[in-house]
Amino acid sequence: MATKKPRKRAVPEGSAPEPVDDSLDALRGAAMGCKRCDLWKPATQTVFGEGPPRARIVVIGEQPGDQEDLSGRPFVGPAGKLFDRALEELGIGRADMYVTNAVKHFKFEIRGKVRLHRSPDPGQQKACRVWLDGEIERIRPDVIVCLGAIAAKAILGNKFGLMKQRGLWQTLPNGARVIATVHPSYVLRQRDSESRHMAYAAFVRDLKPLARL
Repeated sequence: MATKKPRKRAVPEGSAPEPVDDSLDALRGAAMGCKRCDLWKPATQTVFGEGPPRARIVVIGEQPGDQEDLSGRPFVGPAGKLFDRALEELGIGRADMYVTNAVKHFKFEIRGKVRLHRSPDPGQQKACRVWLDGEIERIRPDVIVCLGAIAAKAILGNKFGLMKQRGLWQTLPNGARVIATVHPSYVLRQRDSESRHMAYAAFVRDLKPLARL
């Protein structure tokens, strides 16, 4: 007589599955069923980090965008392409990095046929923190790169001033070094080509120390 497979228990709202072990893959699997905040409802899927599980460098963005939500991969939209361009100019391989976001679901509002990005509120950021903390604990990177204020404050605290302290190295109690700069979407939002050129040059300059690691 064939044994019945155990039925998967539904995840109640406000909670998330527990990882089955201490691996990064198990953490990713648990995050796929996360309902700790309400962002899972309109989003297509959880967008977890990707990259080597023992990467020396972890890059943290703010949240997935439209293309990331549809593909399930971080930093594949316009901001991701600009980030890749900057890395290529600096001779840095993205494949050697672990890339993720502080919030794992896409928050948006619909205008016509377009889904427009909206910033996750503090409660949503807090609910998602368990996954970011879990990634960092398992990877144990030497360097963390924060792209945008949400990512920077998640790692360096709410008193961190991005525009005043961008490009300056910080050190965490565990010895990991942290550098923060603007999110690539900030560059794309500049009002004209000259402003975008200047913002992009400053963005690349902030990332330049990574090339010397």
